[in-house]
Parts: sequence; structure tokens; C-alpha cells
Amino acid sequence: MPLNPYNMNNTPMVTGYMVDPSDLLAVSNSCNPPVVQGIGPIHNVQNPGIASPALGMVTPKVELYEVQHQIMQALNEFGNCANALKLLAQNYSYMLNSTSSPNAEAAYRSLIEEKAAIVLTMRRSFMYYESLHEMVIHELKNWRHQQAQAGNGAPFNESSLDDIQRCFEMLESFIAHMLAAVKELMRVRLVTEEPELTHLLEQVQNAQKNLVCSAFIVDKQPPQVMKTNTRFAASVRWLIGSQLGIHNNPPTVECIIMSEIQSQRFVTRNTQMDNSSLSGQSSGEIQNASSTMEYQQNNHVFSASFRNMQLKKIKRAEKKGTESVMDEKFALFFYTTTTVNDFQIRVWTLSLPVVVIVHGNQEPQSWATITWDNAFAEIVRDPFMITDRVTWAQLSVALNIKFGSCTGRSLTIDNLDFLYEKLQREERSEYITWNQFCKEPMPDRSFTFWEWFFAIMKLTKDHMLGMWKAGCIMGFINKTKAQTDLLRSVYGIGTFLLRFSDSELGGVTIAYVNENGLVTMLAPWTARDFQVLNLADRIRDLDVLCWLHPSDRNASPVKRDVAFGEFYSKRQEPEPLVLDPVTGYVKSTLHVHVCRNGENGSTSGTPHHAQESMQLGNISPQSGITFYSPGRLEESDSDASETAEALERIVIGAQPNDPVISEITDALLTSNYRHGDFGMADFDTITNFENF
Repeated sequence: MPLNPYNMNNTPMVTGYMVDPSDLLAVSNSCNPPVVQGIGPIHNVQNPGIASPALGMVTPKVELYEVQHQIMQALNEFGNCANALKLLAQNYSYMLNSTSSPNAEAAYRSLIEEKAAIVLTMRRSFMYYESLHEMVIHELKNWRHQQAQAGNGAPFNESSLDDIQRCFEMLESFIAHMLAAVKELMRVRLVTEEPELTHLLEQVQNAQKNLVCSAFIVDKQPPQVMKTNTRFAASVRWLIGSQLGIHNNPPTVECIIMSEIQSQRFVTRNTQMDNSSLSGQSSGEIQNASSTMEYQQNNHVFSASFRNMQLKKIKRAEKKGTESVMDEKFALFFYTTTTVNDFQIRVWTLSLPVVVIVHGNQEPQSWATITWDNAFAEIVRDPFMITDRVTWAQLSVALNIKFGSCTGRSLTIDNLDFLYEKLQREERSEYITWNQFCKEPMPDRSFTFWEWFFAIMKLTKDHMLGMWKAGCIMGFINKTKAQTDLLRSVYGIGTFLLRFSDSELGGVTIAYVNENGLVTMLAPWTARDFQVLNLADRIRDLDVLCWLHPSDRNASPVKRDVAFGEFYSKRQEPEPLVLDPVTGYVKSTLHVHVCRNGENGSTSGTPHHAQESMQLGNISPQSGITFYSPGRLEESDSDASETAEALERIVIGAQPNDPVISEITDALLTSNYRHGDFGMADFDTITNFENF
């Protein structure tokens, strides 16, 4: 019989158990064993060392209503044995009271045969129970596999746990009836020793213990990237409902945090659970780490909710080699003890692995650890063993789920092909290793694949979510393909697309066809740029952008303002030289422009600014943003000294009230305000004109 996957393949720790079952079901007088039709264990044979698929079930899913129907059928058919057992007990009692009967010996032999037949039927029924139990545990594995996938953002139907609980409740009724029947059968003592029946009793008792312990699960997982001194919630659920009457005296569930090594020792060595010593095994200090179980009569849910836990301290293991704190896995360990009919029951379960951080900058690598574990871990394993290589088919599904759930739109085939190129590098292989995924820097880069992927995901979610969901951003595409696609566009000049930078962490760049029919790549913009001016408004400012190249191969280019219009912010241009009467300042607005270089048609975009600082002048060469602020002029890179000298010579030869002075002044103001090329030389010239 399979051991409990939620308890990490642990043998149930139950010091005693007793059930007071109801009367056995009686349907007919026959004693035929239930017939197993179309059921049994379903195995998933996999290559050693290769993880299971990143998406989907552990093995083909069985419809739960079919399982419930089969359990109910088995219960009804087992009632036949109840009738036969009652008849046997009556005959046995009659024989004991009729020892002087001349047919006593024949009756005795007949009873032995009847009892042997019932024992055989019970053994077959127990085998049937085991197959049903395995099917239910299989469904529980599927549910938990989906729960882990949900940690990466996959869809998850939590309500299916209610159907699984119904199966557990029916199995509990089945095994309780069987246990009572075996005990009743043992009272019919026809021979001195019955080792076969004794063995059957032990099997049934252990099966019942295993069922009860396997029903104790974490139904609401804690956050898998857990920051110290931050509140979080979790809950556990006992899928036996009200079957054992435990809800009448609900136990208190305790929680501690265990390291990976502690979890391995506890599970693989079958450490005996002692409540007094468990608190000393914790790898940290958790506040509000106890909760009393509650039974909800309306839906039969028996659970304990931890709504306000907080991890105050964490004890870390000694690191080896290149290991970091973001690679270290912990788990919350939930346990409780209760009593049923003077017998003590101890149950426990582990959460999915968590990574503990103390600072936000540890988050990206921590999510790499959790994403890999959620996608590729086997449900039944020693904590928290995980393969170090997976196929691209598996990883592509995991990346697509993660990115799609975070941003609201899945990746395209072209996007995934580009990611495959980034991961494979020079050596082509069927598998992607953990080191390639998040440890080794990409060629000619200072960051890993995961750091790059995570930064893009965060940028998209924080600053480009609507545009990404609307399909305005092509995203993951290399420069060569971007150039090819743009040059093939029937709309030609002004066609553009947005792609994620592969040289900049969390950067997005624009590629467009310039007036010479060549492709220009603007330098990437990052989150810091979008804090000043959002992406849509930047695109609106660039008149060289006319047609958005579609991210869908089958679609046609869309006019820029049609594609991005809904994302433009409302912006009013301030009138030049209008002072605010309260502050005394002239209002300013921000605009983006593209600097043009040379005569070969290539242009440079806004250069990447240093992360440490951002210059905020009237013209910011580092950010590529023009600041219109006539009232607060600073020194810029423009040099108009020769023009100023020529104008000065004209003005010197003019009369004080000559109209040419006003005309030159107005021309300078109008020209420079329009083009944003106002420099200190211009300002000095105009000042001299006005003071002439």
C-alpha cells in the first residue's frame, strides 16, 4: 500500500487506534467477494533522473465520481459478508450450547469451512480496499501536484479536494466495517491459533492508521518565498471530516519550520514524534504558530487556519561551495495529537518548500529555486530532492506558465524559440541544467538567464502590463529576426516593434524602419525611465513611429495611435514663459526625441543611463528626455557661439529702437522652444538683445 505522499513517504506515527463502527451493511445472504472491474494501481514509469512533466497530472486522472461509485459498491457488497458472519456467529453459539448433539462433529467441520470462506472473502475485500485506497491517494497526488504548479501560476481547482475528502470518508467507513468484521470473526474460535486471521487484523489496523494519517494535509500553502518579520497565512485540513468524532474535541495544531536536512532526517529515519522535543528541532522562531481545529457543519471541512504567522528568526545551515541562502529550502511542519476512545493519534505533514529571505534583492534567485522545485519535483521524495536537469519541453512549459500568470498573456512560439536560444548557447543538448538556468552567466553578460527573465517579467508587470496583454509588445525576439521582420513589412518606413533587451536587465527597446529604409534600434528603457515617463507616452512623442508590427504572425500592422492610444496619458502643453503666480515657476513637460547621427540613415536612441544617477536638466542626454522649462535654463551640450557672435555684430550696428532686435529675439525663442535646442549661448545672446 502506498505511503502518504503529503507526509513525504513517512510511516504513520500512531500509537494506538480504536474505532466504534456502526452496524455492518446487509444487502443479501450471499458471501461473494466484490469483483474488481477496470480498477487497480496505475503506474507512471519514468526514466531515472528525469523529472516528471512540468504541467499535467502525475498519471492519467481517474474521475472521482467513478472512484466514489466503486467504493460505495464495495461497501454494499461487503455487507454480504456481514450476513454470512452473523449466520456463522449464530451457528457457533448454537454449537457451544449443543455439545451433546450427535451431529456436533459435522457441525464443527462445517463451521470451520464457513469461517475459512469468510476469511478468504475478507482477504479479497481487503485487496479491493487497497486498490481503492491507492486510487484515492493517486488523486491526492494529482491534487498536490496541481497545488505545486499553482505556486508557479498554473490554474488550480481547489474545490476538487472536497470530492477527494468524500472518498476518504467512504474509505474510512469501508475499513471501519472491515475491522469490526475481522474482530467479530476472531471471536468465533474454532482452533487454538489462527495466524492468517491475526495477520489480516494487523493489516486492516495498519491500513486504517495509514488512511487517517494520509488525510492530514496542507490545503493552503504558506508563501514559498518568505520574508522575515512579514505576516503570512496557511491552513491544514483533515480529510476525515466527522468520521471519527475528533471534531467533538478538536485538537490544537502546532507549527515549526524545518530545514531541508532536518526534514530529511525526520522522514528517512522515521524519527519518533515527541511534542515536547519538536519545538527544539525548529530552525527558526515563528509567532502565532498554533491553531485549534474547527469543524464546519455546512461543508464538513475540518481544518486549522493560521492567519497571522510571522517568522521572526531563521537558523541557516553551513554553506558549501557556491551555495547561497537563496538555494536553501525550508518547510513548515504541522503536527497534532488527539485521542479517540483512549487511543492516542499523532499526525503531521510538511508544506511545500519555502525559501527564507531578509531583503528584497534576494527575491529573484529565491524564485528560481521555488519555480524549479514546483515544476519538476516528484511528489513522493526525500525532502527536497530535485533533478538538476530537465528537457526544454518541460522547462518551456514552466516558463510559459510563470510568465503568463504574472503578465496575463502567454508567450508565443517565437518567444519560446528565442528563450531556447538564450539557454542553449553554443552546445546543443536535449536537456537544460540547473546551472544554465540560474547559476552561470549568459555569454558576454554579467547576469544569468533567470535574472534576465525575472527582470523582464517584473518590468512587464509593473510598467507595461496593459500593453503586453493587448499584444502591443513582441517581447522575446532577437535583433536579427526583428530586423528581418521589419524589413519584410509591407508598410516599410515607420514600422516598429518593441522587444525585450537581451543586453540590459529589465530593459525594453524599440526597433523601427527609418526614413532611409534601414532598421534603427533605440537604446533600452528600464523601470527607472518609466518612473519618469511611461512607455506609451514615449512612443507617442516619437513621430518616426507610425505602424506597429504585430506580435501575431497572422495579423497586419496597426497604426501607432490605434494600438497605444488607450494607454496614452492626458498631457497638456504649457504655454511658454507663463509663470505660476503662487510658486513663481514656469511649468514644464517631458518629451522623448531621437538624436540623428551621420548620413547613412542609422540613428541612435536614448543611451542607457547609469543606475546610480539620472541627470535632470532641460535636456538630459543620458535619459534622452527633453525638459521644456524656459524659466529655468541650465547649461546644455549645444554650441551656438558662432551664431551668437554673428547676431551680436548685426545688433551692434543697429539703432536702439530698431525692429530687427525684437524680430531676432522672437525668432530665437520660437525656434528653440520648438526644437528643444535652447543652450546657454542662445540665452546670453537674447539677454544681450533685450539689454541693448
